[in-house]
Amino acid sequence: MIGCIVQARMGSSRLPGKVLMRVDEKKTVLSFTLEQLRFCKNIDRVVIATTNLKEDNIIADFAEEIGVECFRGDSQNVLDRYYSCAKKFNFPVIVRITADCPLIDPQIVDTVIEEFKKKSVDYVTNCIERTFPYGTEVEVFSILALAESWKNAKLPSEKEHVTPYIKNHQEKFRVFNLRHKENFSRYRWVVDRENDLDLVRKIVMKIYERPILMKHIVSLFAKEPNLLHINEKNITDEGYLKSLKEDKQFLKEDEKFN
Repeated sequence: MIGCIVQARMGSSRLPGKVLMRVDEKKTVLSFTLEQLRFCKNIDRVVIATTNLKEDNIIADFAEEIGVECFRGDSQNVLDRYYSCAKKFNFPVIVRITADCPLIDPQIVDTVIEEFKKKSVDYVTNCIERTFPYGTEVEVFSILALAESWKNAKLPSEKEHVTPYIKNHQEKFRVFNLRHKENFSRYRWVVDRENDLDLVRKIVMKIYERPILMKHIVSLFAKEPNLLHINEKNITDEGYLKSLKEDKQFLKEDEKFN
């Protein structure tokens, strides 16, 4: 069984409550993400993983309302949340998607899963050496790799972002990065800030095909390049960069006490 765990919370530091903000008249960021994932052929089950915080009761209620299973776990240690969720649902293979990617491309998701199936590896992604746009990130890994990470991860970044331990210890894990034939890493439609959401809303309004695929968006940008200016100044991987600063502080304090 291949289980997709979609992490979602209300407490984003840059755009609080973003996952339940409207993309169009009917769908929120989270519901659009789930709708895109429904077109995947290689996913057997989708679960929303949110936190135990009271503010995320609304996400658990939303999941129940639409009939999607929901797991609740640690608010800071997302690695623990993923591992506990995967264990509860007996997922031998996990697909990691974040709820701030409402335009996740189901064809890319399926391709990454197929690469995982074909290769004798522990982890496959499309975002180590990035050639895909921000907002199309897919990670697929085994429960064994996740368990090893959960057992050994120490750094804040490794716990908050789930998979850095795997990427930081490639001597332990068999890792494969999927590259696109053309470099589209300059494009960004992940929702971190208000102007990111503005861009996603315009994309959804202008593209009528469902699901919305990467090729549709790239084609739209070619016709309307001004759309690229909406969020062009936003910092990429901002959350992860913040975690790396926390790593340095953690290591300083750890060195002080050892």
